[in-house]
Amino acid sequence: MPETLTVTDNRTGKTIEVPISDGTIPAMGFRQLKSSADDFGLMVYDPAFTNTASCRSAITFIDGDVGILEYRGYPIEELAEKSTYLETAFLIIYGHLPNAAELAEWTHNITYHTFVHENIRKFMDGFRYDAHPMGMLISTVAALSTFYPDAANVDDARSREIQTVRLIAKMPTLAAFAYRQLHGLPLVYPDNDLSYPANFTSMLWKMSEAKYAANPVLERAIDILFILHADHEQNCSANAMRAVGSSRPDPFSATAAAAAALYGPLHGGANEAVLRMLMSIGDKKNVPAFVKSVKSGEGGRLMGFGHRVYKNYDPRAKIIKRTADQVFEITGRNPLLDIALELERIALEDDYFIQRKLYPNVDFYSGIIYQALGFPVEMFPVLFAIPRTAGWVAQWREMIVDSEQKIARPRQVYTGDRKKSYVPIGKR
Repeated sequence: MPETLTVTDNRTGKTIEVPISDGTIPAMGFRQLKSSADDFGLMVYDPAFTNTASCRSAITFIDGDVGILEYRGYPIEELAEKSTYLETAFLIIYGHLPNAAELAEWTHNITYHTFVHENIRKFMDGFRYDAHPMGMLISTVAALSTFYPDAANVDDARSREIQTVRLIAKMPTLAAFAYRQLHGLPLVYPDNDLSYPANFTSMLWKMSEAKYAANPVLERAIDILFILHADHEQNCSANAMRAVGSSRPDPFSATAAAAAALYGPLHGGANEAVLRMLMSIGDKKNVPAFVKSVKSGEGGRLMGFGHRVYKNYDPRAKIIKRTADQVFEITGRNPLLDIALELERIALEDDYFIQRKLYPNVDFYSGIIYQALGFPVEMFPVLFAIPRTAGWVAQWREMIVDSEQKIARPRQVYTGDRKKSYVPIGKR
């Protein structure tokens, strides 16, 4: 028996059957229900898409009720333990783990596309000395479309391959340039002898030494953080990538739009909000009073807890928590960690938070690690954008070849005035 949903319109008594597929129903099916002949038809109202599937995707699977995150079917825990960011990026984009030859070619292509046009340096000189690095990153990513006009041919498979490599390769370079610009330091060019995360740290922190040597523990920590942030299903920035990409601009422009969505404090800037919350608490002994104020509604928000999707412990948070311990052995213990651990302990034992399913998410510990590594809070969304580029590109590529996708154009429920007459300015 086919799976269907029977719907009766009590306004007219009309009954329709709507097919159920993959746990969803087609919204257009409700257009059959009209209260009169000139009625547009019934629409589905869902602000913020809280229960609307906008696409079919084979990239990332999330079961928020039990805390599962998988890339192409592979658990995030296994990838964080055994994989590298570039291997994970290949997996997300192409749908399978690369063999040795594929990984070598992929790594070579990414490595040798890390350089950017010299005019990008001049472009960045135009920013104020205190410009936010995320604003610089968004602008320079968008500017890349003017350097690669071939990227506009989004329906050409070969062109999509080239832009995929360019975006993943050049994003760390642009990010590092923004960091150096913020600190008034001379820009450092990529070093093709280094790994993807080590090359990034070289462009960030190299000074007068002839050859930068990355600490292997910190290099691996950054690689793990990149893996954890590579994709996360249809989040705000992925939705922006798909929505803008649906009008068929070049992928650099669509990526700039996705990065702009990530810029917001409710998305890529969330770990900065966590850090500021922990700093405002100030001391481990102040945590109980802070928790009490959160529960009463008189204090601030509990940042880094809860998630639109996860109703359990975010699996990424567990991995980051372990990674933090390894980082602190090198950098020294971040004093905010004790506050975070105490806050997590109290919250996870409190019925108020348990009933609301408020568990630590990926942002709760990532900011502490970034601060320990020496990054200013302004760099946090930039550090998010680098790895998420792989996810954005994968989402874009999937959307481009999906025959069901059209230009994104949601409907609205109009609530304004109608049929008003124009009043000359002298009579208003």
